[in-house]
Amino acid sequence: MTDISKLGEFGLIHRLTKDIEPKNTSTKYGVGDDCAVLHYPQKEVLVTSDMLMEGIHFDLTYIDMRTLGYKSAMVNISDIFAMNGTPHQILVSIALGKRFKVEDLDEFYAGLREACAKWDIDVVGGDTTSSRTGLAISITCIGEAASEDVVYRNGAKETDLICVSGDLGASYMGLQILEREKAVYYSQIEEYNKKVRDAQAANDEAKLAALRAQRQTVEDFQPDFAGKEYLLDRQLKPEARGDIVDELRKANIKPTAMIDISDGLSSELLHICNQSHCGCRVYEKEIPIDYQTAVAAEQFNMNLTTCALNGGEDYELLFTVPIGDHEKIKNIKGIRQIGYITKESLGCMLSTRDDNEFQLEAQGWNPIRDEK
Repeated sequence: MTDISKLGEFGLIHRLTKDIEPKNTSTKYGVGDDCAVLHYPQKEVLVTSDMLMEGIHFDLTYIDMRTLGYKSAMVNISDIFAMNGTPHQILVSIALGKRFKVEDLDEFYAGLREACAKWDIDVVGGDTTSSRTGLAISITCIGEAASEDVVYRNGAKETDLICVSGDLGASYMGLQILEREKAVYYSQIEEYNKKVRDAQAANDEAKLAALRAQRQTVEDFQPDFAGKEYLLDRQLKPEARGDIVDELRKANIKPTAMIDISDGLSSELLHICNQSHCGCRVYEKEIPIDYQTAVAAEQFNMNLTTCALNGGEDYELLFTVPIGDHEKIKNIKGIRQIGYITKESLGCMLSTRDDNEFQLEAQGWNPIRDEK
């Protein structure tokens, strides 16, 4: 493994970006100068940025650097698609501690570039620096859209249909599985360390020797992930739904409002309703949920609908369309109508399977909520 200090900042940047070739005509100049130079004639420029912090947004206990690079890119790309835009460039800034080696950054960039290659996105710059508090990642994604094509959160109108892509709650259940297996692993490590401390206190050399022989077995703990691959992929390696944006364009459908589901369906729907000054009614029975999500929710004794409404990190698209597009939407695979937009005075309501009604609340993840 190679210490980053041996390459230095500019040597590291050269290593990570030396073979990047721009694919977009809007990229006039990428990595290598004080700024990237972009050219967008007669287009609206879309810019989004996300900060990902170790211990808050990701846990290196169960995500490797390549997968982290992929996810870091995809969650930003998703924001451009949520505006009905096309992503073209990405900037990557990383702060990292001394425990990371050059090869770790190679892996991170391999995952990031894999995600960018899926949508022909150019890596055009960024920054690297040191950190004393863990790994920090800042990604900025730049895209474009014609002025008339941009979709905001504030355009939903009464009688519009509420639609979502894919299925919901899978990422959240994947996180529960990862956290459970992490807890099992650390409990085994702690149990092992306690036995070592007890043997040391008793000066029991025979027991210490036996424990040393067991150490590798404890460290080689294998988590129980069999049959849960879909849920884990939804949490660790999400996909930005540019395919859905393409299908909507092919069907000549322009959403009236759109947002990606990063903090949970309920939170995102309330964003649309608040900014559009409208209400909504969502039907519990119409919320798309994968079978594996349902099985996992039962195993964890969790309410399935609550997981789908509030889990977050699905990165599916939530959008509204005029009621006249009902037949068009119905013919697009992977899109589900889950409700409709109402007058603001009627509130934001969930209609349950047993015909009860409850007010929707924003219970999705809040990264700056005070921990009690």
